[in-house]
Amino acid sequence: MRSELTFSTDDLARTRFAVSPMWEVVTSLRALAGPTVPALHRPWADRIRPSATAAGPALRRLSALVPAAGHLPDFLTPVPATAAPSLADELAVIAATPSDQVRADLEIMAAERGGRLPAVLEPLHHDPVGRLPLLTADIEAYWEFALEPHWARIRALLDADVLHRARRAAGHGTARVLDELHETVRWDGTALRLDQRHCAVERLDAGAGLVLVPSAFAWPRVLTRTLPPDPPQLAYPARGVATLWEAGPAADPAEALAAVLGRSRARLLAELDAPASTTELARRTGLSAAGTSQHLTALRAAGLTSAQRAGHAVLHARTAVADALLAADAAAAASRVG
Repeated sequence: MRSELTFSTDDLARTRFAVSPMWEVVTSLRALAGPTVPALHRPWADRIRPSATAAGPALRRLSALVPAAGHLPDFLTPVPATAAPSLADELAVIAATPSDQVRADLEIMAAERGGRLPAVLEPLHHDPVGRLPLLTADIEAYWEFALEPHWARIRALLDADVLHRARRAAGHGTARVLDELHETVRWDGTALRLDQRHCAVERLDAGAGLVLVPSAFAWPRVLTRTLPPDPPQLAYPARGVATLWEAGPAADPAEALAAVLGRSRARLLAELDAPASTTELARRTGLSAAGTSQHLTALRAAGLTSAQRAGHAVLHARTAVADALLAADAAAAASRVG
């Protein structure tokens, strides 16, 4: 299936990124809902399984609302009001969803299932205002055991993706960023084309821009939300998601660079294939947070790293000088082996 989202110049100028807790809630529930959890996320699923079993009715209600395939209720993924809304921010919007919108989403789901909703969703359809507080409580309960313990790691991945693509946009323009989002997404100069998707995208009005949402659990798909007059949202797999649940430290950097910079600083540079926070770097390298901060300060002063705030976190990234150093070191190591 091929779909198309036509852009005006104003749309392109108003394209923005956002990190959304609710997109991670919805996509992680979908990852759990299939006959098998995708291999990428099995380490996470194994860790939360005991709590998921104990969640009982709350998880059954959420699983019915977020099936393994088919329509995802639009009211569960409201347009992020900021670049990084909190879960509480998004739940407040969900709790205030008009009854007509809740029922419209549920009726689409019913139509996909032969005209009937799962019994656990019938009360929500009958009385959205009265049942939305229970839904938001279910989401909070799921968040607490499934995502909150891992949110620092997930958030660092998502922030790093946004920083990388913002730097690409600054150097090459927004159109290049759109063309690089995913193998099924292509920018042709006037429209964003999406291939082999499970649902169609239609642009019903103009001038609302586009919200790009990196996601850990959307992998391997690109998902969309189009509900005029809201700007369309496109949730895509974040860069580096394949390493999200990897355990253990990365391999040591080459000895030559470590001899010049010191092993800890060389290792920090090697870890910055994608931008990361001080906390995340400390966790991955085993260094203390204070020591990691001191080394990063020294590397930044030497022009080998840069720092940029993303929401509440500060993300560190390698500069072109550091990339060149690491590339030269790798080439020298290869020649020695040869």
